Amino acid sequence: MAEFAVPHVRVPVQPAGAERGRGREQGDAGGAVGAVRGEHTHSEAPIRPVVQRASVRGQILDALRAALVSGELRPGEVYSAPALGERFGVSATPVREAMQQLALEGAVEVVPNRGFRVVVRDARELSELAEVRRLIEAPLILRLARVVPAERWAELRPSAEATVRAASSGCRATYAEADRAFHRAVLGLAGNEQLVRIADDVQRRAQWSLVAASGGRTELVADAAEHAALVDALVLRDLDAVRVVVEEHFARWC
Repeated sequence: MAEFAVPHVRVPVQPAGAERGRGREQGDAGGAVGAVRGEHTHSEAPIRPVVQRASVRGQILDALRAALVSGELRPGEVYSAPALGERFGVSATPVREAMQQLALEGAVEVVPNRGFRVVVRDARELSELAEVRRLIEAPLILRLARVVPAERWAELRPSAEATVRAASSGCRATYAEADRAFHRAVLGLAGNEQLVRIADDVQRRAQWSLVAASGGRTELVADAAEHAALVDALVLRDLDAVRVVVEEHFARWC
């Protein structure tokens, strides 16, 4: 199995007050360490910034999501929670909890007695996810274009501009988060929280492979530019322009 490198991740251990609890976690994880001994061993020094204990799991989850999008966690590879915990400087417990959440999101699958395998999505599955996104979002955006006031659309400019800056940085993980935030803001104007949650889940599932496999900064910038163009068309209530931008935007990933 491949080595997992996280040079940019800053996922910390618990502060001194939490060390006693951490020791118990490591004891509980002892069996798992033995089960995967020899897999993903690391000699690098752990990363140890200061953080509150309650935020460890969330920071681990964010770091793993970023690693999925950036390609550091490679499709088809198996990663053990104890080994990743060693790299992050935490016990296996928060890593395992974060990985279980990723399994619910469809990004990894459990491999008994070994760890978690990053899901490999074939071209058909990616195309199906893109189609689901288009079927959910495109009709709704066109409907909202007819009823939402121009000033409400104008409020989305900062979010659209944030995707442009993220794309310009060339960081795929940063862009993926900004992209999802923009789409949540657009769909949120429908006032249907369940729809927003479902659409966000589908987009996240597609992003693991789609953003990582994209043509790089140029394609990300082009994708982000369509967000700005969409907001412009919505503010002007130019329904024909909205339709064109929406069709091109979703066709990019189909």
